[in-house]
Amino acid sequence: MTGPGAGVSAPTVPAVERGILWRGALALAAAMGVGRFAYTPILPLMERQAALGADAGAWIATANYAGYLVGALLLSVFPVLALSAGFVRVWFLVLVASIAAMPLSIEPSVWMVLRFLAGVASAVIFVVSAQAVLRTLRRNPHLSGWAYGGVGLGITLSGMAVLALGAGSSWVVSWLVCAVLAALLGAPVWTLLGRAAPPASAETSEEPVAGRGRAFGLLLLGYFLEGVGYIIAATFLVAALADAGMAWLGGGAWVIVGLAAVPSCVLWSSLSRRFAVPSALVAALSLQAVAVALPALTGDPLAVVLAAAVFGGTFMGITTLALVSGAALGVPRAAAALTASYGLGQIVGPLLVQPTLSDGYRLALLIGGAVLLCGALVVLSLRLTYWRDAAEAPRGVLPERG
Repeated sequence: MTGPGAGVSAPTVPAVERGILWRGALALAAAMGVGRFAYTPILPLMERQAALGADAGAWIATANYAGYLVGALLLSVFPVLALSAGFVRVWFLVLVASIAAMPLSIEPSVWMVLRFLAGVASAVIFVVSAQAVLRTLRRNPHLSGWAYGGVGLGITLSGMAVLALGAGSSWVVSWLVCAVLAALLGAPVWTLLGRAAPPASAETSEEPVAGRGRAFGLLLLGYFLEGVGYIIAATFLVAALADAGMAWLGGGAWVIVGLAAVPSCVLWSSLSRRFAVPSALVAALSLQAVAVALPALTGDPLAVVLAAAVFGGTFMGITTLALVSGAALGVPRAAAALTASYGLGQIVGPLLVQPTLSDGYRLALLIGGAVLLCGALVVLSLRLTYWRDAAEAPRGVLPERG
């Protein structure tokens, strides 16, 4: 009889998966949603109250993205660190401390150092959490999208906190509130690795696939352009709205970005099962290009709200689709290479538009939209040349070009 045995053991795996899922989501909310993106709604306050110029603001943003790239490369070169509970706990403490220390100085150079450290910490927590979730959800990998949705949760909560404090609030208070928020959200990092499944034994490598090097090169370039284009909006959207006389809408628009990001990974993962993954990626990049450029083309509040929703609904979905595409191509360490490319793009983005910021943010957003459109065209070329969506192709194998 199977009744008793099945009744006891069946719930165990789902319970473990649920546990790692919510821990991973909250860890990403703290590391990414607050640690990386709280700067966006606080930036206008710092410009008004701490005399932070647009050029300096861009350099501070770039320092954070440089830290993120360093953190990603660190775990790529020393992957064993991603299995160390002590290592991720130390960087969680660094994350909270770097946010809390922002009000201790008004020197842009000090802020750059603090944001750099926050960037490294964000990358470490992101990579460790993502790997822990994927290891534990081997039988239900599609559920991992809800963990990535934690980024949207963090954006929403930090944006709402700054919005609730009001435009007249101090930038100092905003950073301190976000530090507390990061500490509360990120607390599950402490037990994350202890609840995750152990690493699987090394799998046999796949047979070489004709054209996959060229295909992956196109994917890498497209994802790099995504990093360049999306980060321009992610950094300057709220400030751009304030500059255009819509300061009352800026904080709310950023909250909409976060709310739309929460379910977006699951949505795009679902679409990628019905269409070829690169096709979904082209659609997401094209939609994001329009969303980034739209606030620069119109002052209609409704259009801006729509743009914020579309931007939030695509940027984490693009990350999910790009990583899935890399895995399907069967390229060793595809995720590490894509993350590094993405991180490099995020450094280039603010530097690319920095010379234009003295005249406001409108041109910067238009440049961001144009770069994203180029990214969509690059991925489209991948879709039309080296990729087939034949359902019978083995998983992880790219059929040869006909």
